[in-house]
Amino acid sequence: MTRNSKKPFTYGVDLGGTKIETVLVDATGFVLSRERHPTNLEKGAKGVINDIVDCVKNCLIDTEIKGEALGIGIAGQVDPSTGTVIFGTNLGWRNVPIRSELEKALGIPIVVTNDVRAAMWGEWMHGAGKGVNNFVVIFVGTGIGGGIVSDGRVIKGCTGIAGELGHRTIVVDGRKCHCPNYGCLEAYAGGWAIAERAQEAVRADLQAGKMLIELAGSIDKVTAVHVIQAYNNDDLLSRRLMKETIHYLGSGVVGIVNAFNPCVLILGGGIIEGFPELIEVVEQIVRKYALEASVERLKIVKAALGGDAGGIGAAALARSLVGEI
Repeated sequence: MTRNSKKPFTYGVDLGGTKIETVLVDATGFVLSRERHPTNLEKGAKGVINDIVDCVKNCLIDTEIKGEALGIGIAGQVDPSTGTVIFGTNLGWRNVPIRSELEKALGIPIVVTNDVRAAMWGEWMHGAGKGVNNFVVIFVGTGIGGGIVSDGRVIKGCTGIAGELGHRTIVVDGRKCHCPNYGCLEAYAGGWAIAERAQEAVRADLQAGKMLIELAGSIDKVTAVHVIQAYNNDDLLSRRLMKETIHYLGSGVVGIVNAFNPCVLILGGGIIEGFPELIEVVEQIVRKYALEASVERLKIVKAALGGDAGGIGAAALARSLVGEI
């Protein structure tokens, strides 16, 4: 990617439960500077916001270029009209007015969005969705989120939270999700759910779970990462768990493809990065079970921006804000 000095330069922040990733991005999506801080949740919302401000100031020091606006993507539900975090899933935040706090501290326009919505913008402007007017992004990480572009417009919904594709029911009265519902796609194929299912399976058969226990140190510490590691080492229990995960994810994606009829389906997130074979097997399921007309022109691809999608996308969204001012 070639640096383009044409303004505006904008900041993008990817705020998660473990890290604050801040980037300064030019008009082409080129990252000029980046800063990472741990998310110290024990500081409370105010302390985390102060850390975001520090990250932005460090980016400025590194380049001597000031961004004209800032976009921030946060895991959870956001009110885009007020810039308030209604509920930050991994942060434990409720009704935090992060936009007003950051505007006071930085003196530049701020736009707040969901983290996967930010990643969707990144892939649309600079990644696998560039030049595509009908696509769906699904990010499979700790949770599962999505974003939808239809006829060149982002589907936002009545209150701005459209795209919660991980919270569509795939098993009626199924496993309890972190949302109020039961049987959500996320409750079966999200990273936290893979870990939960694995821990249950190990407790039910300690001998079968021996490799997972050795990798994690204890049953309670088994994560999706350990399941993928054991899978790659031909562990039978982990292979069964991942086979089930593929089935659930594929079933969920079939419904999404039928509902939105995208030209391109972009799959990303930590689980996809760690287990890229998922893309091929999910595509096989989709092409077998989705409506023929839904898959006739469908391409299923991996997200192009990797871990930078959220930050670059938030910066791209901020750039659109600058253009409106």
